[in-house]
Amino acid sequence: MKYGSLAHTNLKVSEVGFGVWTVGTTWWGVKDEAFGIKLLQKAFDLGINFFDTADTYGNGYGETIFAKALKEKRDKLVIATKFGYDIYTPAPNRRGHEELVQKWEPSYIRYACEESLKRLETDVIDLYQLHNPRIETLRKDDLFVTLEDLKKEGKIKSFGVALGPAIAERQIEESIYSIKERSVNSVQIIYNLLEQMLGLGVFPTAREKKTSVLVRVPHSSGLLEGHYTKETSFSENDHRFHRISNDERKKQWLEDGLRKVEQLGFLTRKGKRTLGQMAIQFILSEPSVSSVFPNIYSFEQLEEFTKACETPALTSEELKKIAKLYQNNFGIEKAEVLQKS
Repeated sequence: MKYGSLAHTNLKVSEVGFGVWTVGTTWWGVKDEAFGIKLLQKAFDLGINFFDTADTYGNGYGETIFAKALKEKRDKLVIATKFGYDIYTPAPNRRGHEELVQKWEPSYIRYACEESLKRLETDVIDLYQLHNPRIETLRKDDLFVTLEDLKKEGKIKSFGVALGPAIAERQIEESIYSIKERSVNSVQIIYNLLEQMLGLGVFPTAREKKTSVLVRVPHSSGLLEGHYTKETSFSENDHRFHRISNDERKKQWLEDGLRKVEQLGFLTRKGKRTLGQMAIQFILSEPSVSSVFPNIYSFEQLEEFTKACETPALTSEELKKIAKLYQNNFGIEKAEVLQKS
């Protein structure tokens, strides 16, 4: 494992981190707590010290299971969690993965922070992130005054923004505003070889201001793990199900993705890295990226992804070829895509 710095802090974070949502919710098929705990503990044993959770994962469970697994290792961990969704008010009409109501008042932020500290069984949060804020939220001065106060009080060490939930062009503006106007330590975005829009818009500013970029969904919801076929399907409880609204939409996303993946064989054919490891190395080739959070829900994935840092970095020639493929949409005509949608 390799380690880098979280911008403007003395925190050293593993280049491959662990997104706790895969064991803190049932969206990825992990329903057994003992298995989730063992997976988190094994991640630490393999060198991962950076864990990203949120109070909304399982209505607090994502923080609770993390503490059950690793609270004894606290001095060796960098803990990131998120706030902003009101998990304390019942939402009986919520459907599936529909967003909860957000609350950004200073009193609520303080309350949410104290509750997260209790569930994490720690006295300080290393990175406290706004969870899917919109631009109007980022313009609230009192919100950031509260975060600065929490730093002074020793409740948090740093703060950032985690943008989403899905990819949206507005997140480029939100990222740049957060970096330039709010001096955040980090911006968390979705970015991968097949979905580069946000990264291409954010990286130049992050480099200029020396802000850390954290990346989730590095494998494009599994496409870049190399295990999907045209027959792959997802249940309604699976987080990836949200990408599709009907069978035709699913067919388009899956088939187009597989056609793109087929063209990436030059990155793995010599056996120097797997497709999943290549996807991580591609992201780590960007200087502003401090850590990557792959979706880990099996020991096999954990072993493969933690070893990604040991594989050869992508060469300039490989990166140029990837850039050309992406610019040309991997040869898939836009008209063809529109016809299918």
